[in-house]
Order: sequence, then C-alpha cells, then structure tokens
Amino acid sequence: MAKTILTVDDSASIRQMVAFTLKSAGYTVLEAVDGNAGLNTAKSNSIDLVLTDQNMPGMDGLTLIKHLRALPQYRSTPILMLTTEAGETMKQQGRAAGATGWLVKPFDPAKLLEVVKKVAG
Repeated sequence: MAKTILTVDDSASIRQMVAFTLKSAGYTVLEAVDGNAGLNTAKSNSIDLVLTDQNMPGMDGLTLIKHLRALPQYRSTPILMLTTEAGETMKQQGRAAGATGWLVKPFDPAKLLEVVKKVAG
C-alpha cells in the first residue's frame, strides 16, 4: 500500500511540483492550502508523512507541527519543513516544535524523494 503524504503550502505551484514529484515515485498525495486546512486534512485521514511550508496565512508551519504533535496519531509521524527559511534560529524552532527535518526551497526533486524515502520508509 502506498504511503500517504500531506503537503501543506499556500503556493499552488509548489504544491503541484511536490505532488508531481511524489506521485511519480508512487506516493499518495493530499494537498492543503494552509496550516488550518492541513490540520483538518490530517485529522480526517491517515497520513504517513507531512511536508509543510513555514510562511502561510492563517496558521504557519511551526504552529501546524505543534498541533499535529499534540495528536496521539501524529506524535511520531515524520514532519518535514519545506520552506525558504534557512536560518539556524528558525531550524532550532522547527526542531523544538517537533520537525523531523528541513528542506529549503527551491527544492531538488531527487533530494526531496531521497529524504522522504529515508524518513517515511
């Protein structure tokens, strides 16, 4: 059975690129336009990995991670930040919130698949 990945980003073009990359590797992809939609999607589906942007309207990525980590079914689910934010302070905040890893945009599709395979199996 294919792993299900939730991608959360307010940029339609980024969601499309991520979805295309992951679907071509055999993953099932669910998309959300912001943290609120991502949280609702995660609550109503079984997600194997979450890829989230940081800077989004409504609810940012770090807040989304904190909300997901508060849910029993997502305490150990891999969550990757896929963002333009590359500062060490932001990465530390990500780790503190419970992020599993960090990828910087623009992303290399091969690198994305390598990291996803490593953390999601």
